[in-house]
Amino acid sequence: MSVNTEICEPLAVLGADVEVPLASGEKVGYAALDYAASAPALKRVWDDVAAYAPYYGSVHRGAGYLSQLSTDLFEQSRRTVAEFLDLRDGDQVVFTRATTDSLNLLAGALPAGTEVFAFETEHHASLLPWRREGLTVSYLRAPRSHAEAVSALEEALLGAAEGPKLFCVTGASNVTGELWPVRELTAVAHRHGARVVLDAAQLAPHHRVSVRELDVDWVAFSGHKLYAPFGAGVLAGRSDWLDAAEPYLAGGGASRTVARELDGSVAVEWHSGPARHEAGSPNVIGAYAIASACRALDEAGFEALEARERALVAKLTEGLAAIPEVRVLSLFGEGSDRVGVVSFVVRGWNSSHFSAALSAEYGIGVRDGLFCAHPLVRTLLGGESGAAPHQEAVCGAPEPSLPGERSLNAIRVSFGAGTPVEHLDRFLTAVGELVSDGAKWSYRSEGGRCVVDTRQR
Repeated sequence: MSVNTEICEPLAVLGADVEVPLASGEKVGYAALDYAASAPALKRVWDDVAAYAPYYGSVHRGAGYLSQLSTDLFEQSRRTVAEFLDLRDGDQVVFTRATTDSLNLLAGALPAGTEVFAFETEHHASLLPWRREGLTVSYLRAPRSHAEAVSALEEALLGAAEGPKLFCVTGASNVTGELWPVRELTAVAHRHGARVVLDAAQLAPHHRVSVRELDVDWVAFSGHKLYAPFGAGVLAGRSDWLDAAEPYLAGGGASRTVARELDGSVAVEWHSGPARHEAGSPNVIGAYAIASACRALDEAGFEALEARERALVAKLTEGLAAIPEVRVLSLFGEGSDRVGVVSFVVRGWNSSHFSAALSAEYGIGVRDGLFCAHPLVRTLLGGESGAAPHQEAVCGAPEPSLPGERSLNAIRVSFGAGTPVEHLDRFLTAVGELVSDGAKWSYRSEGGRCVVDTRQR
């Protein structure tokens, strides 16, 4: 595959001109290649929030002008998100703290006796919330192709008992970046009477997400991965199970009326709709920031953003493939479609050591470890790490290993609409130099992390 040499300009993000110190004492422009953890805020989003900040007021609480303005802004943000996700009539948008919060909210709203199905390849946020009283969970083995994923779900649902069922699936892996066959899996789930929640934390920043087209029942994502700061997220989709459930948080805003009974108890009538699960004073700035990011991505055009990212992915994967010591991790095989997320190991290196050298010697920020997807990374690594024993002793993995298991960790590079080509060029140069020449500095373990030892060269 040939790499597009005319990649269009990135979107403007905060931090693009930040310089960081190297171990040598020099400073260099920071190459932020950890978008999968938290993407930098779009400058457009920051400007929108700054313009609103002087007019900040309480939401749904006050009669004053600023309170009314903030309430209108908050509810308009909800409508903007609904349009961004192409929701159906009757669907609702609940503002949460993040994807993890959204999926835990949904887990608490599931009818008693619901059986949940999820592949072991899920992020912990979509793997763990279902482990609670009244629910049962069936974890499916990691598939090695789209067809295998579809057939595995079909087989699991064929053997499921009668009653409510939910299938949870990621849109794009936070480890490999690979796209999952969401539409096909949803068709299978619905054919067997199961509902579907889509973890779009890694998908929404890179691809258009249409709830209508994918036919999922709910979608969850985080603002901090969608170029919006301030700790807000979204759970959007069908209202029936959410309206039938006890509020996620009990308190003001969720309650329609509260009254003392004759016996001294307190009777509560809860709201229906989004307010039912948004108790307390809502994060209006976080919601507005998400809405601003949705507008900015729509205006930039997902077709153009996706084309640009495909060119960057091709550049990165071809560059890494040219280094024999590097093994890129993949669940579905070489050539599978992915967003701007790539994980790999380097023969002869512990991944924590390698990542520390990228930061201290090149000013490049990546992530290493098991990426809150321990079962998936262990499957992809096959019980082996790339580290040589002496390097493993210098800088161990930040994540715990299973008894009898070697220290396992990988390196993840991730990028998006704000990433300049120069950052990937610098990254590939750095990987090549570290593999061929080794690190220029010595490193040691400190607090479970690998850090440069500035006391010696």
